Amino acid sequence: MTDQNTPTPVIIDCDTGVDDALALLFAVRHPGLDLRAVTCVAGNTDVDGVVRNTLTVLERAGAPDVPVARGAERPLIEPARSARHVHGQDGMGDLGLPAPARGPVDVDAVTLLRREILGSPRPVTLIPTAPLTNIALLLRTHPEVTGNIERIVFMGGAVNTGNATAVAEFNVWHDPEAAAILLTAGVPITMYGLDVFTRVLVPGADIRRLRASTEPGARLAGELLAHRPAGAVPGAPDGDEPSGGLGDAGAVCAVADPAGLGTRRLPVEVSLAPGPARGQTIVDRRLRPGEAEIHGDMREQALVDVALDVDVERYVSLYLETVEGTGARGD
Repeated sequence: MTDQNTPTPVIIDCDTGVDDALALLFAVRHPGLDLRAVTCVAGNTDVDGVVRNTLTVLERAGAPDVPVARGAERPLIEPARSARHVHGQDGMGDLGLPAPARGPVDVDAVTLLRREILGSPRPVTLIPTAPLTNIALLLRTHPEVTGNIERIVFMGGAVNTGNATAVAEFNVWHDPEAAAILLTAGVPITMYGLDVFTRVLVPGADIRRLRASTEPGARLAGELLAHRPAGAVPGAPDGDEPSGGLGDAGAVCAVADPAGLGTRRLPVEVSLAPGPARGQTIVDRRLRPGEAEIHGDMREQALVDVALDVDVERYVSLYLETVEGTGARGD
């Protein structure tokens, strides 16, 4: 668990987004995290919509002063491809939220990232919950920042099944070249992929309680979770209220409480070739080299702490306690 007496400085790079919003609500309210900045990139919706949504969420969360910067409006090579069919036309579940009272800072995302990373008295943990375009541009333009990055915990990739394609997860698929650059950052990296992303579900009764809250941030969390029902809670009787996925917020939980995540240090690379495998994160789980390596096909592969297991109840409890501001879950 993060030492709450010395909060971990974090920066979130996001494409807000229903579950990015859930991640922001948690990061603002967890006492062990010091949210120094938020940078925005095109992904779930266009980048201007992401900026608007991010500012609105921070206001609802009670953190109107966290600096927010506009970043890349498209991937490095390909056009932007939104996920409005999942997140709604406005990217926030079409909840009709008011426009934010302030705008972004007057510098771009890469400039803000560099400034906040190099200006932090302690090494920063980066938490990208979006396509990795901003992070790739930062690493290529200002490689000196890696000297003050503790770790990058990114929501992206998959060991098994994808969602954008049969094998590729959306954030990596949206900008595979950027993801490949991230893997060469030369800092510790944790991949919080679909293998754990899809498992952390908030029970329907908890969502109903959040939606009934008079506190704006908790109520917003409930509305967002209700927008993305994930079916019945695994093992629950038929007829129970639908659960909702924490999604990207699980990656921030993993920074606050890394003991809840089961990882293995494994070689990972991104498929960049055209075709059905483009954007796949190829995770090598073999116990020994195969024929390809024996016959000289040796490629440099980044070693990444890949999330393979997660303590679901632990992270759900952590999220609810943090967002509701309670010491323990209510019934």
